[in-house]
Amino acid sequence: MTASGLLLVDKPGGWTSHDVVARTRRLAGTRKVGHAGTLDPMATGLLILGVNSSTRLLTYIVGADKEYLATIRLGSSTTTDDAEGETVAEAAPEALAAVTKDAVLDGIAALTGEIEQVPSAVSAIKVDGKRAYARVRAGEEVVLEPRAVTVSEFELLGVDRLAAAIDLQVRVVCSSGTYIRSLARDLGAALGVGGHLTALRRTRVGAYHVRDAHDLDTLDVGAALIPAADAASRLFERLELTEQQAIDLTHGRRIHIADREGPGGEPVAAIAPSGHLVGLVEFRGKEARTLVNFPADEIATA
Repeated sequence: MTASGLLLVDKPGGWTSHDVVARTRRLAGTRKVGHAGTLDPMATGLLILGVNSSTRLLTYIVGADKEYLATIRLGSSTTTDDAEGETVAEAAPEALAAVTKDAVLDGIAALTGEIEQVPSAVSAIKVDGKRAYARVRAGEEVVLEPRAVTVSEFELLGVDRLAAAIDLQVRVVCSSGTYIRSLARDLGAALGVGGHLTALRRTRVGAYHVRDAHDLDTLDVGAALIPAADAASRLFERLELTEQQAIDLTHGRRIHIADREGPGGEPVAAIAPSGHLVGLVEFRGKEARTLVNFPADEIATA
């Protein structure tokens, strides 16, 4: 049986996240492959995949904060808020020339912190059970409600003044559900010249960084797989079990940890003496109960 674990893949441009999952299913020889957080086809960078029972970990990764490097082009807006859409408006040369670096920095500051953001109409958000982008492609007008997101860091790395545009190189650290395309759109609108995204690279998701990711065209699943126990220990506090505690949790029984201190609430990775992940547990006082079980027959042996 194929082992359970996480894979860090550096998604190439032009591929959908589903394309990467489909390719990995063939390479891993299992249908049980999922991903944590969709990347648009235009985007590159870190895509975290779960294989077999480790798909159960993805729920806890999706909500992690994320870091991106991006290029925002000022001077025009598009139907999709990125380079794949049709241009709908272009700024006059004199308006673009009047945009100063200080104005850009002020605009970035206004989009930093806890903000209300309207997602792009071509996002994957469901509207009455149907994806927003599918409604747009069908010719419907879609207006999405603003939602609260957190942009903890929005850093200007460089400014390139072109003949009919200004390209901004930026770094963004944000909460899950933040649309970088929408930041580009809103920054351009605030500056009065329009804006859209021309490049996007996800460099980090929670504790995982793209520097540790593998290229899809040379991916060796067996060698690249992060065992479930290692992956969970990186995400959560680690609890070393006795053999009996491992058996009890496997059979759905609660266990008592006499020297347990501190509040519960956050999942804890319960590790058997053999080193495999028994499951994620939740503490109530000194008692732990299983939130998610992991089968022992999917242990990575690499």
